[in-house]
Amino acid sequence: MLKASAILNVPVYATTQNTARLGPICSELSLPPSAFQADKTAFSMMIPALQSALDDTQGTSKQIAIVGIESHICVTQTALDLLKMGHHVYVLADGVSSCNEGEVGIALRRLAHAGVTITTSESWLYECMRDAKIPEFKQIAALVKETKETTREAVQTLCKM
Repeated sequence: MLKASAILNVPVYATTQNTARLGPICSELSLPPSAFQADKTAFSMMIPALQSALDDTQGTSKQIAIVGIESHICVTQTALDLLKMGHHVYVLADGVSSCNEGEVGIALRRLAHAGVTITTSESWLYECMRDAKIPEFKQIAALVKETKETTREAVQTLCKM
């Protein structure tokens, strides 16, 4: 999703949960220099610094896609907070996890019931593009093809609703 966000010029917002105790974001993610980054102790990402960063972008209601760990804690609380703020929230089912695998499906069902759109990364990417005529289409299609196997594995493992 980070590669796709760069291609589609989608801003990236990342938080860590109490870095001093739990450690930093893993280096394999290679966050872009433009990514908003903040440490937090709250379980929701919607800390004042992130709220301010979102307020600085155009429009009041935004379409926001969430990926992350602990689907039943941080992902859930962030998604519910964003809904309360009037945003259209997507949780990418193949991009969330939990230390306890059984928590994922329960969290996704709860979020869907609350009004969050539960989808996959590939579905969300094509929804963002809307048309194969856009210049970025070929790059995204190649990226989808390149990550097909890992995406399939993630969907089979994580998307048990």
